[in-house]
Amino acid sequence: MANFAAPYLIYAEHMNKLPTVTKNLLLINVLAWMGTMALGKYGIDLHRIFGLHFFMAPSFRLWQPVTYMFLHEGFEHIFFNMFALWMFGRVMEVHWGPKRFLWFYLLCGIGAAASQEICQFLHYEITLAQYGAVYANGMTVPMVTYLDSILTVGASGAVYGILLGYGMTFPDSQLFIFPFPFPIKAKWLIIAYFILELGLGIRNNAADNVAHFAHLGGMLAGFLIILYWRHKERRENDNHIKFTW
Repeated sequence: MANFAAPYLIYAEHMNKLPTVTKNLLLINVLAWMGTMALGKYGIDLHRIFGLHFFMAPSFRLWQPVTYMFLHEGFEHIFFNMFALWMFGRVMEVHWGPKRFLWFYLLCGIGAAASQEICQFLHYEITLAQYGAVYANGMTVPMVTYLDSILTVGASGAVYGILLGYGMTFPDSQLFIFPFPFPIKAKWLIIAYFILELGLGIRNNAADNVAHFAHLGGMLAGFLIILYWRHKERRENDNHIKFTW
């Protein structure tokens, strides 16, 4: 019963006030999206500079596994990511505290980037490495040019990590998800998302321009981080019990 009630108590207490980190993450993402559109009119493409390129491409830079998660492609892309961050991030920040929540968010985003890079490398090694050029968008382009055109942006990996964290922390909380007219427990929703993303990633192979394996990478990073936290807390509790004895 405690797991069921806890998120609702948190919502009620903080309904009129956004926690600091969640508020600032929302603000940074929205400003970056607006800045991308504004600077694009002057020929400055922030996606090319701060978006995540394939690590074998000439445009890859070390900062991109962090900066890519603050950029978005269009209104629908940023709206749904920021809505999920607002809905679940505020709960998890209150539950974990701002410092732990921020690190969790960033590490999930970096984990998503690593997953995306690994998948792109495997795809390159299996299907592209033997060719010097590829046929794309109705023309033949050099392999280096093609690799440089592969770009990933968005906070989805970090957001999927937050969803995973919510599901593991409040597994029995009830959520209403459109278009279902009935509540779904958070743990079943997270499992359904995982299966859906895995299936779409295997079937589409990026044909829908969605980085499904990056989403899974964010969830995996979140899962490992929470397991580490719980293991660390158990060890600290065991040591405290031994000390008091």
